[in-house]
Amino acid sequence: MAIENDKIVVGLDIGTTKICAIVGRKNSFGKLEILGMGKAESDGVIRGIVTNIDKTVHAIEKAIKEAEDQSGIDIKVVNVGIAGQHIKSSVHHGSITRTTRDDEITVEDVNRLTNDMYRIVIPPGSEIIHVMPQDYTVDYEEGIKDPVGMSGVKLEADFHIITAQTNAINNINKCVRRAGLEIENLILEPLASSLSVLSEEEKEAGVCLIDIGGGTTDIAIFHENIIRHTAVIPFGGNIITSDIKQGCMVMQHQAELLKTKFGKAIGEEASENEIVSIPGLRNRSPKEISIKNLAHIIEARMEEIVEMVHTEIITAGYGNRLAGGIVITGGGSQLNCLQQLVEYMSGMDTRIGYPNEHLGKSKLEAVKSPMFATTVGLVLSGFRALDERENRRLEVTSIRRDDDRKKEGKSSDFFNKILNKTKGLLIDDFGSNTKY
Repeated sequence: MAIENDKIVVGLDIGTTKICAIVGRKNSFGKLEILGMGKAESDGVIRGIVTNIDKTVHAIEKAIKEAEDQSGIDIKVVNVGIAGQHIKSSVHHGSITRTTRDDEITVEDVNRLTNDMYRIVIPPGSEIIHVMPQDYTVDYEEGIKDPVGMSGVKLEADFHIITAQTNAINNINKCVRRAGLEIENLILEPLASSLSVLSEEEKEAGVCLIDIGGGTTDIAIFHENIIRHTAVIPFGGNIITSDIKQGCMVMQHQAELLKTKFGKAIGEEASENEIVSIPGLRNRSPKEISIKNLAHIIEARMEEIVEMVHTEIITAGYGNRLAGGIVITGGGSQLNCLQQLVEYMSGMDTRIGYPNEHLGKSKLEAVKSPMFATTVGLVLSGFRALDERENRRLEVTSIRRDDDRKKEGKSSDFFNKILNKTKGLLIDDFGSNTKY
């Protein structure tokens, strides 16, 4: 990206059903202003994994070109999302022993502890993509959120480690590079979505984010403003479309239209007498589809997905700890009556997550759809990374200035001692009444 556009961030979502690019910048109020958006049909990705390099590269180029035309920005660097069933999460414990108890724990100590976690043993063929600290312990004092400034010798922490298959990462890198782009950050998609649709209050109270995409359903659980659990369910909106295709004996694109225009997640909410006529194949009469039957097909699959999500919440130990309830986002969240179904099956308050809170005024109203929550989150994640780098730069500058002041202070003390000794010699040699 050109130097004059260094405050502009681009998010690239390589999804199962679509590849989307969004160009954004922060306005004077700190809100995200969308400058351009491009999307293309994704034919080379299955359940979040790239299966056809050429088709994926072509779709990326198409989406980027559209975003460039709308924004007038020459895009070279992107923040890319990663998802898929290969994503795994686990919790590991780490510790370091400092040399002295008297000095305060510094940012460097915390970074050293975090960086050590990148050297843990993980299954072959996997790479660590995120290391996220949870609670710290200083000299066996537990439950510390920020240990910087405290005194102590032993610094410990629990870390949420997220890994991905090396091959999946390499294929994403290959596609992005072939499209003439560079990857600034690789971000887990449910983490990106959480930035765009969850409030700080919800994360503090405890909330489960359910991101229903085309190929997978991603889960992220937050509690006390810390991510506690992530998981991926290998079912999404496409499996519902396939069920409709088989159950109603229609074409794939017809099944998708039936789902989006007439589908309901609760069968009882559909009318008994409502019928949709689907054009038949060549020289064949139209096919009539009962909306009631359509809803029952969708309900059966959605119940399975929601049940798997609820089981994941309980297994993680947060069944009765999520005061913020559940937030559903992604393209699949737009299914009629889904909110009511999730509330009924989980017993938790549920809402649809729209990426509106962080957005300023924009001519592109479509970007406010839950379908683009991940891409908006990738842009927000890029700005957060920029802010963190700026803060680290300021911290290093501040540390250097403090060191310089200490050196100046030591130097000043040294000369003062010499001056005092010199005065003492003059007084001793010439007497206290001697003028000099």
